[in-house]
Amino acid sequence: MSERRITLAAIAGAHGVTGELRLKLFSESAADLERYGAFEAAGRTLTLASIRLGSSGAIARFAEIADRSAAEALRGAELTVPRSALPPLAEDEYYHADLIGLAAVSTDGEPLGCVVAVENFGAGDVIEIERPDGKRFMIPMRAAAVHGWDTQRLTVDTDFAA
Repeated sequence: MSERRITLAAIAGAHGVTGELRLKLFSESAADLERYGAFEAAGRTLTLASIRLGSSGAIARFAEIADRSAAEALRGAELTVPRSALPPLAEDEYYHADLIGLAAVSTDGEPLGCVVAVENFGAGDVIEIERPDGKRFMIPMRAAAVHGWDTQRLTVDTDFAA
């Protein structure tokens, strides 16, 4: 089984006529992408030559893309890296991608469903859990509500699982 890939940006389209691409970033800044150097996109490897901020996202140049036609052909493709390429985390830090898909259980051991999203509306992360019946609920990602997680499950305080 191949390693899980993490999407760091999506290609929004071509920029200019020389093969530059407009990117929608899923990281905090364009500079974050520089540390990786190469990405997988649409079944091929793209080597980052340069990146800068544009008026609506980032503008990137890849060594393998030489003209507007080649750039347009990649519209909608995701730029991914292996999960192992991400920087290591400190204790109690997490990547959103590591939480999505985890089984959620209450501190009483009751299965609650599956983590389907991690949102941040400005006051901290909020975990969205989908119950087996399709209904969803949200809990804050803080110690009072989340009692821990590992690679298999996220444990939610029973009082927050109502």
